[in-house]
Amino acid sequence: MEDPTASVTQLEKLVIDGVNGAVKKGGADDFVDPWSVTSASAKGVDYDKLIRRFGSSKIDKDLIDRFEKVLGQPAHHLLRRGIFFSHRDVHHILDLHEQKKPFFLYTGRGPSSEAMHLGHLIPFIFTKWLQDVFDVPLVIQLTDDEKFLWRDLTLEEARRLATENAKDIIAIGFDIEKTFIFSDLDYIGCSPDFYHNMCRIQKCVTFNQVKGIFGFGDSDCIGKISFPAIQAATSFSSSFPQIFGGRKDIPCLIPCAIDQDPYFRMTRDVAPRIGYPKPALIHSSFFPALQGAQTKMSLLG
Repeated sequence: MEDPTASVTQLEKLVIDGVNGAVKKGGADDFVDPWSVTSASAKGVDYDKLIRRFGSSKIDKDLIDRFEKVLGQPAHHLLRRGIFFSHRDVHHILDLHEQKKPFFLYTGRGPSSEAMHLGHLIPFIFTKWLQDVFDVPLVIQLTDDEKFLWRDLTLEEARRLATENAKDIIAIGFDIEKTFIFSDLDYIGCSPDFYHNMCRIQKCVTFNQVKGIFGFGDSDCIGKISFPAIQAATSFSSSFPQIFGGRKDIPCLIPCAIDQDPYFRMTRDVAPRIGYPKPALIHSSFFPALQGAQTKMSLLG
């Protein structure tokens, strides 16, 4: 179960915790946020401490056994071997499957390079398995707008990289009838429903809160301040009326690396305030860099 906080909301707790969960280790820090990962130890990030800091739940043998019981087949090797190690509300997703109620999958990619490496592919490989065994829709968000805002890229180059990355993602073999891959730069401008959800989220999070959660400074451009609402809006079925027929009550499961969790802790706090279900998450560990386990493979991505 998630760590309850009686006196403050989860969003306030995010701000109190500071910039995305620096994890104390022997007087030094492991630092994990959506843009950088560094460890104080040559052994890499201490994931047990990260779970406690982020307030998620560890994937244990009972959950893996339940996957196998519900699905009637062995769990994916990335689950059994602990590459996916943490979650939020996955038991609820398994309940929905047993009750034959709908849910969808959501994952994404920030296109900062032409090719995707093995670390980028891990969430997609696991998501492919989830789509196969649950037979559910999948939305894949390409955050080319984010990379334009954070990196030294032109808008045109960010869009081009999104197209190149989409080719790698398509090659994984997702169900073409149940998979929607979209670029933020292309989709948001032609989807009023998506933009409406962005506005609803933006109204629920103050400037001070978003600075506290994500560590934005006074010199950051205003595009960075508003971006978290874009990644959050993809969690809601009403953002995709062409897929879900306008329904706003269909929850999602998000397979992602643990560094993306701050976005969705914010989303889970906001969701009930705007009448939407909280997204569930299942977190992967980092693919270590060739230089050692103290950072994730390639800071590009």
